[in-house]
Amino acid sequence: MTTVSDGLFQYGGSPVATAGPFPRTSIGGRAWFVDGTNGSDGYTGKTPRRPFATIQAAVDSAVAGDTIYVFPMAMVAGASDPGSYEENVVIPATTENLTLIGVNYGRTQGGLPQLKVGATTTQALLTIQAAGCHIVNMGFNGVGATGGGILLDDDGSTKSAFGTTIESCHFKNCKGTTATNAATGGAIQWSANGGAWQVLIKGNRFYKNVGDVVLLGTGVSVPQDVVIEDNLFSGPAASVDCNLYLMGGSGMTGLAIRNNTFAELPAVGSGTNVRYIKATGCGGVMDGNRFACTGLTFNATTGTGALIPATLFMAANYQEKATSGSGEIVRA
Repeated sequence: MTTVSDGLFQYGGSPVATAGPFPRTSIGGRAWFVDGTNGSDGYTGKTPRRPFATIQAAVDSAVAGDTIYVFPMAMVAGASDPGSYEENVVIPATTENLTLIGVNYGRTQGGLPQLKVGATTTQALLTIQAAGCHIVNMGFNGVGATGGGILLDDDGSTKSAFGTTIESCHFKNCKGTTATNAATGGAIQWSANGGAWQVLIKGNRFYKNVGDVVLLGTGVSVPQDVVIEDNLFSGPAASVDCNLYLMGGSGMTGLAIRNNTFAELPAVGSGTNVRYIKATGCGGVMDGNRFACTGLTFNATTGTGALIPATLFMAANYQEKATSGSGEIVRA
């Protein structure tokens, strides 16, 4: 018997815990199932006993408001990386309000169903072109690729990724076309068009990404009402160029960067940005964040820790002191 309830997924007689309340299908929405180990794209995908083998097959079968449950693939004994869905998934514009959720065995990389580079190494692992999508409990490993992890692909006309929520996911080894410049791409990125308003990025773990959240440009529209909260951003320092590169094009407005942890000051060799945040052109609020650093400045033009314009208001952000305890970061 298969049941879906808050915090628990009953699968094959064994309960599988999920991180937080389990999202339900919308009114009238259908459920689809993906199992890369035991499934087949020739199956119906309508039950856990007859799951699809690929995520794209489920996306292609889904309509607006549906939910796709993705099971982790089997791991090889002694492996240091999960079995992975090696595909470049695209959620088309007509499949709005789609939920893509990993049935996880914990929030670590090995406990999540993981997407890894597919046939096209220059394409994002997941491209979202539809409004209102919810991505939760998924892993993204960008090793060997230059297209980044998740791409919010919005041209203000034929495709629109506004209203996207990305939470409780794991991002690793994601980069753009340059391994030392976050401005060319990263784990979660807007296209050069910008757009994709009302985005929530919450509770994710980022690790060894050249860039964690990246605004490539604003050729069509400046993103607005973007909330980035409760995330743990990338280290080690030698692997990262910039955690939040948000100054592509004209920046963002109505931006909220709240309650995040920045583990190490980026310091990738020959790095272009080497700062926690570059937010030139952005407006909004930055509050309650924690930075593992000493003696850095946060200002609009010469900040050694972050470039923060006067239009991005700061409150109660903390860094480690040179002696002990913590101190509030103020603009230099």
